[in-house]
Amino acid sequence: MDKDIDNSNEEFDMDHAVAEEVLDDLAFYRTIVANVCMIGKPDSDNWLLVDTGVAHYTKRIIAAVEKRFGDKAPSAIILTHGHFDHVGSSKELAKYWDVPIYIHSDEIDYVTGKDTYPPADPTVGGGTLSLLSPFFPQKPVNFKKWVKPLPENGEIPFLDEWKYIHTPGHSPGHIVLFRESDRTLITGDAIVTEKPESAVAVFIPLQKVYGPPAYFTSDWVKAEESVKKLAALEPETLLSGHGLPMEGDLLREQLHDLADNFIEQAIPKNKKH
Repeated sequence: MDKDIDNSNEEFDMDHAVAEEVLDDLAFYRTIVANVCMIGKPDSDNWLLVDTGVAHYTKRIIAAVEKRFGDKAPSAIILTHGHFDHVGSSKELAKYWDVPIYIHSDEIDYVTGKDTYPPADPTVGGGTLSLLSPFFPQKPVNFKKWVKPLPENGEIPFLDEWKYIHTPGHSPGHIVLFRESDRTLITGDAIVTEKPESAVAVFIPLQKVYGPPAYFTSDWVKAEESVKKLAALEPETLLSGHGLPMEGDLLREQLHDLADNFIEQAIPKNKKH
């Protein structure tokens, strides 16, 4: 590991850096607005980090990881997509742990400095975060040294039981992770469980299935197709990129309702994209 990152002077912040367990081999740590997911049992020598939250959270993510896994580095970092709130600490974490970063091939240009996403659309409504979205980081990110494309066959390196599913719409190469044996689903931003446009929801989270964050969603036709694809999986446990975990009948009921009424529930009337 690269030990240049020193947590010793941030003891107060580190006290709050604790992962919340969803299953015995699935946990998450919330970075302001986005979740960082950890797949693997605490005593396992092989575990993966999914997404890396916003920038400047490297030390706190490392602290949360060390409380759960000790000094065991992940085998790799998997990114659901390349938006700023999911890749913000990727480069620093990959360097610290000396591990590869995997992302769908359709997202590679957005994390190697070659391309930028469409600008955020503040007219979608729904809350303060929509109005603030033009001020979110939109400059190209580049961690070409560490990034690799995911295999085209849906396999996830180092995770035999899990597969990834291409779910474009929110971004071209967005993916979700799914384990069929217990129908556990990690959704990134394909669907979320708190109202993504609302700043209030960040501080008062309520469990409800929503469509992707509207201000950054680039293709609503594909986004709807992806939601229908997720509903067909009949997930038992869901962990999204934003919000609290959900499970059971309520999860499936709300997910099917969203899939059946996607135009009314998810697509903003004033969208530009």
